[in-house]
Amino acid sequence: MASREVLLLASGDQRLSANQNCWAAQHEMEERLGQAVAALGYTLRRAHPYKETEGHGFLASQREGMETFRSIPPDAPLIVAEAVWQYSHHVLAGLTTHRGPILTVANWSGQWPGLVGMLNLNASLTKAGVRYSTLWSEDFTDDYFTSRLKSWLETGRCDHRVDHVHPLLAAGLKSDAADAGRGLAEELQRDKAIMGVFDEGCMGMFNAIIPDHLLHRTGVFKERLSQSALYYESLQVAPVDAKAVYDWIRERGMRFHFGVDGASELTQEQVFRQCRMYVAAVRLADDFGCSLIGIQYQQGLKDLLPASDLVEGMLNNADRPPVRSRDGSRELFAGEPVVHFNEVDECAGLDGLITYRVQRALGQPVESTLHDIRWGDVDRSGTVDGYVWVLLISGAAPPAHFIDGWAGAEGFRQPAMYFPSGGSTLRGVSRPGEIVWSRIYVADDALHMDLGRGTVVALPDEETERRWQATTYQWPIMHAQLHGVSRDQLMAKHQSNHIQVVYSDEALAADQTLQAKAAMALALGIRVNLCGVTL
Repeated sequence: MASREVLLLASGDQRLSANQNCWAAQHEMEERLGQAVAALGYTLRRAHPYKETEGHGFLASQREGMETFRSIPPDAPLIVAEAVWQYSHHVLAGLTTHRGPILTVANWSGQWPGLVGMLNLNASLTKAGVRYSTLWSEDFTDDYFTSRLKSWLETGRCDHRVDHVHPLLAAGLKSDAADAGRGLAEELQRDKAIMGVFDEGCMGMFNAIIPDHLLHRTGVFKERLSQSALYYESLQVAPVDAKAVYDWIRERGMRFHFGVDGASELTQEQVFRQCRMYVAAVRLADDFGCSLIGIQYQQGLKDLLPASDLVEGMLNNADRPPVRSRDGSRELFAGEPVVHFNEVDECAGLDGLITYRVQRALGQPVESTLHDIRWGDVDRSGTVDGYVWVLLISGAAPPAHFIDGWAGAEGFRQPAMYFPSGGSTLRGVSRPGEIVWSRIYVADDALHMDLGRGTVVALPDEETERRWQATTYQWPIMHAQLHGVSRDQLMAKHQSNHIQVVYSDEALAADQTLQAKAAMALALGIRVNLCGVTL
């Protein structure tokens, strides 16, 4: 690190409205980060300008990122600073060939959120084989941050403790649950399964795409579908079928917060269009013999249809509105979820399929979902000791996860800066209980799974409200404590913005789920790490 000057990059959204709304938070973060760098005797300089005509200073496309890297010295120290959700491919191309030290930094805030964006970029760099260091802080003055920033400035790297991670070998798994997992792996590789993908690659998430040669070893093969097919099929759904879905939801007790101005409020017409998309998605999954499907989310469909969130939450629930074949002769996927992976995150999709088959075999709840690792804090009410994560999926979770199920579900309009056509979320508070959490990711041209245990806790309404107000109010929330994994350990090791969660009936059953999942994954050729727990 001979140079005393460090260059800063800010990867942003592709949507102008999002970049404009989020710029103030990014600017404040950059000011604080610059002060921290200056206090250590270095200078932080932006590698690309604020754009007066657009009202923000983000890189907003892959092309803009490539053009910016042309003027960056290849050995310059770089900080990619994120206070927002960002599209990793805006900077990935340049970072893959950059020779200088790279540091990713996020502000510890649930607002937009930088933590989620940074974790996605980290996982994308890991998949691409790019060396980097990473840091996070609430105000950039704490010793944990400043000591490691100093290390990076002086040596080009900084490290974190990850002694909570324990690589697992198949020989260490000897139980009936593990035997069941190995049997499920043999069945999947023998009979195979189809993953329906409605357009690959969502919001720059390079890390969420599993290379075919790795996926095929597990027995899963992609059916590459188009969002245009989902749009067309949605238009073919009869209004009476859409109304039947809507009536079913309302009879179960879900409440929608309707308004009259569709540009900023949720309308019944938006929800009816979502109900048509739901029927279309189930029928297309059946048409192609899919064991699971993933909808692109946001980009593409957002210009044609309301958000897919309500659809996704219903699909992942075993108790969901029935859908019949086009000729009415049979009910499709009767009595079971249509396993769905949000944001076409194929790593979450493979995890969801493994989880579903394990849970079904063990007689445990089959509903699973991914969440964003959005933020976390201590419980300010003093009700619960220890750190409590805010896991917040971007729009919908299965109602089986909520307190009071469908009766505890609410529908709010998705934020207009993301979704011009609106659409309802499927929002609720996750019920207390025992969970298994996991994440499949790509590193060193291989599939890996981090796996652990956790507990969802109940917090007072006031504390839940505080956490919602600090994040995105329209989205479902889970108050999670991860066993044996601290805040900084999770941030240092986790290779995704997403985390997969599933409930078990009680602690012993969750431990058995963990063993069965680990055994199944290992038998499929996935490298497994136990995080925070041992067997």
